[in-house]
Amino acid sequence: MDISIVVPLFNEDESIPELYAWIARVMEENQFSFEVIFIDDGSTDRSWSIIEDLKKQSPSVKGIKFRRNYGKSPALYCGFKEAQGDVVITMDADLQDSPDEIPELYRMITQDGFDLVSGYKQKRYDPISKTLPTKLFNATARRVSGIKNLHDFNCGLKAYRKDVVKNIEVYGEMHRYIPYLAKNAGFDKIGEKVVHHQARKYGSSKFMGLNRFVNGYLDLLTLWFLSTFGKKPMHVFGFLGSIMFLIGFLAVVIIGAGKLYCLANGIPQRLITSSPWFYIALTTMLIGTQLFLAGFLGDLISRSSSNRNDYQIEKTI
Repeated sequence: MDISIVVPLFNEDESIPELYAWIARVMEENQFSFEVIFIDDGSTDRSWSIIEDLKKQSPSVKGIKFRRNYGKSPALYCGFKEAQGDVVITMDADLQDSPDEIPELYRMITQDGFDLVSGYKQKRYDPISKTLPTKLFNATARRVSGIKNLHDFNCGLKAYRKDVVKNIEVYGEMHRYIPYLAKNAGFDKIGEKVVHHQARKYGSSKFMGLNRFVNGYLDLLTLWFLSTFGKKPMHVFGFLGSIMFLIGFLAVVIIGAGKLYCLANGIPQRLITSSPWFYIALTTMLIGTQLFLAGFLGDLISRSSSNRNDYQIEKTI
């Protein structure tokens, strides 16, 4: 099969028939063999019944229905697990992503040799309350991930080689960082294509609000830490703990040496315990010890983890 198209959706009953008809027309014009996998993320409207009707009309339609709303990442994870096409395309169900982009995305994967191609909505039809935070978010994501050529990490329109989606785990709200996940799994041929962004035709966006940007930054920090120190936590906690303990220890030595000098020379001085610096030094030593122990325990947990040797193997002979 040439292409699997994965479409996560939530309450998009008005746009689903039009979207599928558009996809089917593009596929037939380009003579692609294809499947469209709709993942209903706990919709409360007629979305699932429409998917069932489409299935009766076309064998290319597949559907997965969640019992409740889990989020976009779980929907993509299940869609990736089901996909059989050589190239996997993801797109949103709100008609803001154009299926006309699919042939070029497919060519970039199959002929240009990219592992992943992300869409870039250079001209957006979103309010400034969404576009401005998005620009700040993408600038941070580029710096942290090291993927300098991507301008829109969160664009729903992406294309992947099949190997990519079968070797990454999209969980929580990590759909924003699929290029970063792919890079960490060894798929570093990542490209970008400017795509047409259409104004929303039906309903309203399901992804508005400040929470998604706050959560996005927290997820980015989590992913950075896991990718950098996930299998070697002692390297960060042990290092920080050792530095803090050393600073505290040296401070205690300096305070103690000063006290001994004053005693030896008959210089009157108040008790060490009356100095705030003594308690600051002890606190620094305690925090350093706790950080070191956290790294040690993290290493023990990492070594006993069932996926401690979960490495991505491309081929065996």
